Amino acid sequence: MLSPEELSKRREVVDRWERTDEVIGRVEQALIAILLSFMILIAFLQIVLRNLFATGITWGDPLVRNLVLWTGFIGAAIATREGRHLNIDVVSRWVSARGKVFIEVITNLFSFFICGLLTIAALKFVKNEAQMGSLTFVGIPAWIPQIILPVSFGLMALRFGLRSFKDLLTIVKD
Repeated sequence: MLSPEELSKRREVVDRWERTDEVIGRVEQALIAILLSFMILIAFLQIVLRNLFATGITWGDPLVRNLVLWTGFIGAAIATREGRHLNIDVVSRWVSARGKVFIEVITNLFSFFICGLLTIAALKFVKNEAQMGSLTFVGIPAWIPQIILPVSFGLMALRFGLRSFKDLLTIVKD
């Protein structure tokens, strides 16, 4: 059992991270709004240019594909922050409130572990892309648009880790 002082110190760390996560959340919200608006604008412009003028922007389609990637992964990070990610809940109907918290700790730790592994895999993928030197639209190195993969998986891992840590503090405190 943790002493009240240790519990208080750990709670302060959680509070500090939550404030930081709130700022990151605001940045994510703004970024997803900007990217989604830009993606819709470019796609609409491509349609108009192709149908009315038989032309288009050569880098428009690859840009839209990368914007879809970014909005999808930023959306996944936002869903994780808000606790609205995919969740299969089969057991919670039959367990007590304390049992539900314990199950949440287990699932959040599992999600933390999986997102951590995906972060490592995504970092290796981006590193390999950087070493290969391949280019995307307008001569941008391919690894630059792909950097969203390790960033978002890392952020999701941190959020799942924080949630499991908070749940563990709840169990210890009770």
